[in-house]
Parts: sequence; C-alpha cells; structure tokens
Amino acid sequence: MADHLEASVTLPSDPASVAAARTHVAGTLVEWGLPADADLSDTVRLIVSELATNAVQHTFGQSPTFTVDLALDRDERLRIGVTDSHPRFPKRLPAAVQQDNGRGMVIIRWLTAECGGRLRVRPTREGGKTVCVELPWTAPGRPVAPGPATAAEYGAHPRG
Repeated sequence: MADHLEASVTLPSDPASVAAARTHVAGTLVEWGLPADADLSDTVRLIVSELATNAVQHTFGQSPTFTVDLALDRDERLRIGVTDSHPRFPKRLPAAVQQDNGRGMVIIRWLTAECGGRLRVRPTREGGKTVCVELPWTAPGRPVAPGPATAAEYGAHPRG
C-alpha cells in the first residue's frame, strides 16, 4: 500500500449529509483494504456519524457545509477530520437521562480511547474548527501483536 492515502468530501450542513458522510467513509475504507465488517470500520463509521451530526446540529446554520477528511499514513495511523466553519469548539453537554442528545463527544472520546487513539480540536485559518481523531491502523493481512491476555479471556477464574 502507498505511504500516504487521502480522501475528502464536502457536504451541505443538512441531516441527510450525515448518511452520505458515513457512506463515503465506509467506501473509502474498503478501497484502502479494510473489510466492511471489521471492528475498526464500524468504529470509524460511528465516529464520523457523530462528528457529522455535530457539524450539522451545533453550527446553528453558520456553516453551510462541512468536510470529512481521511488520511492513512504508512499503514499505521488513520486520521479522521471533520471541519466546519463555526468558531465554537465542541464541549461536553450535561445530558439528562431523558435527553436524546448531548452525548456525541462522550461517545467519540470513549471510542477513540478504546482504540488507543487520540482526539484533538484545532481552529482553522478561516475561523472554523476541525475535530481530528487519530486511530491505529492494522493493515489487512498483517498479524496483530497480541496484548497481555486476562484470565477471563482464557476462561480461567482468578484465584483468590
């Protein structure tokens, strides 16, 4: 595979664009060799869905479009960026149990951390922001080095 691959799509800030962003990302990952049913593919689609939803819902009509960028560096790191032109950075909202929203950034942070990645938000030159997620990439066909196994993974019971 190439040392560096990139893909980008700019979409209108419309709820229908969230599905279009997810579809674009899923197709790009398959083109880059990641099986559609891989856990990483599911994780990336969910992250993009949450970020695109935020770009549509929380820019209050001040960002007519948003851009989803993907970059794969040396088969090691996948970078996901969602850029909009609204200057306000995302913040964690208190989400009451009965609310249907307010948990997007919490979900993104959790998924990113679970994969061993990192999340950053940076301003753009134009006055907007890009929410960036970097995740480790395991190239198809390359074995993953196993981490330390827990007793539960081997079906053993801890001794007390």
